[in-house]
Amino acid sequence: MSDLATATDDRNSQLEKYRTELTGYCYRMLGSSFEAEDAVQDTMVRAWRSMDSFEGRSSLRSWLYRIATNVCLDSLNAGNKRARPMDLTAATPVAQAQLNARPEITWLEPVPDGRVLPSVADPAETAVSRETVRLAFVAALQHLPPKQRAVLILREVLAWKASEVAELLDTTVASVNSALQRARATIAENEPAASDAADPLDEEQKELLERYVAAFEGYDMKALTALLHEDATMSMPPYDLWLRGHDDIVGWMLGVGDVCRGSKLVPTVANGSPAFAHYHPDPEGGYSPWALIVLELRDGKVGGMDFFLDTKRWFPLFDLPERLEA
Repeated sequence: MSDLATATDDRNSQLEKYRTELTGYCYRMLGSSFEAEDAVQDTMVRAWRSMDSFEGRSSLRSWLYRIATNVCLDSLNAGNKRARPMDLTAATPVAQAQLNARPEITWLEPVPDGRVLPSVADPAETAVSRETVRLAFVAALQHLPPKQRAVLILREVLAWKASEVAELLDTTVASVNSALQRARATIAENEPAASDAADPLDEEQKELLERYVAAFEGYDMKALTALLHEDATMSMPPYDLWLRGHDDIVGWMLGVGDVCRGSKLVPTVANGSPAFAHYHPDPEGGYSPWALIVLELRDGKVGGMDFFLDTKRWFPLFDLPERLEA
């Protein structure tokens, strides 16, 4: 192998080892799995082209985060902001429920754990990483102005020092501390509901998920509601409709949602939470993709069910089968 080829491979490997953690950072910033991957790719291209001028005054990791932050801030300053249905409308009684679609750029997107959670040895660090890619937490981040968002993630999720964040953002430590204080106050006003740790699943959680699958596949609404908190929520992006509570969820499932009777669920993980690929009976035989379901577990029950219906986007991203045979 030529010296040039060797140098190119070395440069690529140096950059690639940071891809997963950078994707996690950009996902928290942008709320979109696809935009996060695009931002990281842009970061890698910029870094590769500028590698010869990188003078090593900071670590390679810090330099990459500086580039990634600028890429994300440019995107956010263009007005991109993601939300969940519950951030945009009030819960709808099932009797008044209508399916109103909004553009895909509106919605907070799910993400596979493997794309955003790097392998780390420290269990506490792993727990923080998983907790801070939860849909509810990333939705809360969307309430922050872009620079406050970056400061909060760098300081409280990635545990950077205030001086390191100040250097990255070309600002002062006092400015960083002020931004962090304001960001904390905003998050406190929009604090996401707590969820149970699920890495790994304990025996009680495994049993809960087994019962959930049995109830859903059997379309047993009595068994299903026994697993849901009384104030459980259900959403269905790209529609802005969302439901709260047993009566409205069951009313939907036995009304418009009755088309899901006879479905099959295949387990996966998304956003640090248990998830399922939902396959719908196909009139031509077997089962076709219907939704990616992301669950929120809280105090031994299901607190939220998010059905992401754009399966042409989500199933390939999660490496899920295109269909199931009968």
